[in-house]
Amino acid sequence: MDGRVLPVLLGPTGHPPKWYEIPVPAPDGGPPTVLLYERVPAGYSKRLGLQKGWKYDFRPSGTKPKIRWPWTKPPRP
Repeated sequence: MDGRVLPVLLGPTGHPPKWYEIPVPAPDGGPPTVLLYERVPAGYSKRLGLQKGWKYDFRPSGTKPKIRWPWTKPPRP
């Protein structure tokens, strides 16, 4: 990223999106590279342990984990 601040839309609950994808165009005109960032807690207060906010951490693998619903069976080995 080049230091610009991008607006982040909030969802109906007031939280930013869990994953943030930034397409970066290729210099040779090929397919764009997608940078993936995951929302994580920014920290916690010392006294009460309350969450201070959110920050985005870079996910170098570039893939999101599969969605796991609570009612689905675990994968078989």
